[in-house]
Amino acid sequence: MEFCVLLVPGYLDLWPGQPKVPAKMIHLQGPQMLKMLEKSLRTSLPEALKVYGTVFHMNQGNPFNLKALVDKWPDFETVVIRPEEQEMTDDLDHYTNTYQIYSKNPKKCQKFLGLPEVINWKQHLQIQSSQSSLYTAIQNLAAINSGKVKQTQNILYATVKTAKELMPSMLDAENVPNSNKLKSINEEMFTYSSLDVTDAALVNKFWLFGGNEKSQRFIERCLQAFPSFCFLGAEGTPVCWSLMDQTGETRMAATVPEYRNQGLVAHILYTQVQALEKLAFPVYSHVAKDNHFMQRANKNTSILLPCDWNQWNYVPL
Repeated sequence: MEFCVLLVPGYLDLWPGQPKVPAKMIHLQGPQMLKMLEKSLRTSLPEALKVYGTVFHMNQGNPFNLKALVDKWPDFETVVIRPEEQEMTDDLDHYTNTYQIYSKNPKKCQKFLGLPEVINWKQHLQIQSSQSSLYTAIQNLAAINSGKVKQTQNILYATVKTAKELMPSMLDAENVPNSNKLKSINEEMFTYSSLDVTDAALVNKFWLFGGNEKSQRFIERCLQAFPSFCFLGAEGTPVCWSLMDQTGETRMAATVPEYRNQGLVAHILYTQVQALEKLAFPVYSHVAKDNHFMQRANKNTSILLPCDWNQWNYVPL
C-alpha cells in the first residue's frame, strides 16, 4: 500500500495514520500563570537566568509591557518573552524588538521559534539568552528567513545572595568574593545619587551597545522604569553610573574618562547590589571577555556562572 505525507507549514511531521498536531504558541496571561512560570524557571537556573529575571520583573509591574509565550502549558519546553505587538512599531529598532528565550530542548525548539506570532523575523531584532545551545536554531531560522545574524557572547555573573537564594549549588568557598577588597575613594569629592532621564545621552555616549538615537530612547525607558545609581562629581554631574534593563540585569556601567582608575565603578556596583537585594531583586550582570577591569570590579560582589550571556542581532536582508 502506497501513501504520501503532505507537509503542511506549522504542523509537526508525524507517522502516517496519526492526527496532525499544529505547532502553536500559548500566551500566558494573568498573575497566577506568570507566577507559576517564574517558579518553574527557578528550577532551570542558571541556564534560564535571562528569562527568569525578565519574568520576575513582569510580576513586579511589567513596566516594559512584555508578554510570555510557551509551546505548551504547564509542562512547557520553550518560553519566549517579547514585547506586545503595539510596542514593536519600528522595524529597525532592535532595542525594543528584543526577545528573551529559554528552552529545555534547544535541538527541537526551531519550529516554535519559527512561528511568525512568536518572533517577527521581518524586523531587525535581538535575541537574548543564557543558553549558547540556541545557536544552531537561530542560525537556521536566520537562513530560512534570508537574514544575517551576529552573536555576542559574554561572561555571566550573579551576586552571592542571588546565587545563594536561587542556585545554591553554584556556590563554594573558593568563589565567594571578599567585599573588603574595594579600593578606598575620596568620599568628600563624590555624592551618591541616581540618574535622571536627561542623563540618557551621557549614558548612551559610553554604552558599548549604544551610541545612536534608538539606544538613547531605550536608555530613557530604563531610567524611567528601574532604579539607577551614580556618583556626582564636584560639578554636580554624573561621573560614574550603573543601570538596569527590562530583564532586571545590571548594565551600562561606566565612568567618564577623567575620573577613571579611581575605583568608582566598583563602589557604584557594590551600592547598587546592596540596594537591589534589599528590594529582593535577583541581581546579575554580564561582562565582555576582554574587559578585565570590569571582571575585577564584579569579583567584589558576584560569582562567575557556568553558562554564558548571549545576544544574537538579526537583520533581514
